[in-house]
Amino acid sequence: MFENYYGNRAVQDALEQMLKSGRLAQTLLLDGPEGIGKATLARRLAARLLGDAAKIEDDDLSLEHNRERIAEREKWASEKRAEDPLLFSTHPDFVTICPEGPLRQISIQQMRLLRERAQYKPLKGAWRVFLIDHIDRANLQAADSLLKTLEEPPDHLLLILTAENAYDLPATIRSRSVPFRLAPLNDEEMRAFARARHIEETDRRLGIAAGCPGLVVTTELEVHEKRRAVMLAMLEAAAGTGEFGAWVKQSESFFASKTEKLDLYFKTLYGLLEDILLLAHGGHALRNADLRRELASLAHRVDFDWIRRAVGKTDELVELQRRNVQKGLSIDRFVVTQRWGLE
Repeated sequence: MFENYYGNRAVQDALEQMLKSGRLAQTLLLDGPEGIGKATLARRLAARLLGDAAKIEDDDLSLEHNRERIAEREKWASEKRAEDPLLFSTHPDFVTICPEGPLRQISIQQMRLLRERAQYKPLKGAWRVFLIDHIDRANLQAADSLLKTLEEPPDHLLLILTAENAYDLPATIRSRSVPFRLAPLNDEEMRAFARARHIEETDRRLGIAAGCPGLVVTTELEVHEKRRAVMLAMLEAAAGTGEFGAWVKQSESFFASKTEKLDLYFKTLYGLLEDILLLAHGGHALRNADLRRELASLAHRVDFDWIRRAVGKTDELVELQRRNVQKGLSIDRFVVTQRWGLE
């Protein structure tokens, strides 16, 4: 339906019907797991409305030059970033806004700039399209500022929001958006995507991606396995199958790193916990099939309540790292409280 887009045919059909009927909602909310294709679908939709698809694709945030720009701005002082809010706009009528800075948040300055630029008429055609990627990373002030645009959008504005979980957003934003949930692709769709992209080590990458085609392309296997080893050691210490002293030794280099993003570790941690739950209840299709023996040992050691508490504490870690809380103390607390059954 949309060129070079895989999966979620029902969502594609619904958007196609909006286009054909001429009744395209002015605010769309695409939510689903990381790498499922939310921003990609937004760019494909924008290309149908605006043309010049190559220029729109140049704002793909996974491209190296865009990643470098985002990483470089992390070194800037917050005042400098506030004076020059980040956006991408290779195509004059298509704008992408994404989280930035050490905490990877969407700022109020970005939302104010959006409101200002949204008033400009299209250079060509009838639409200007603004993509806010990871709107769930907007702080409260930024979310409030966005509401002013949502309440009275210019007739020419199409606003596309993406989030991993729509319910992380304020109800006021959800109620002003038409939501679309993007689900993980099935195995046939994922293999078709991998063939089209000429992906090597397909089985290994498909296991990690768990139905999210973007992760097939962007995952660096060696880096992923390094992060996974740290999280596995943490879980073994927390479950009592590994020595606490061994975890302390393993964690030293992890805590010392100033550049590693904690949220990337936590995504790996969720995957390990999911596999432990599957093994504890007779599941077979693991994301980390090469660690089946180690994960099976953990699954025999813990019960459902332990897994439930571990997931809840991982949720807490995700929130804490967004507030820049010292990672050593918060992660050691995870290990200690899980190991000895503390809350």
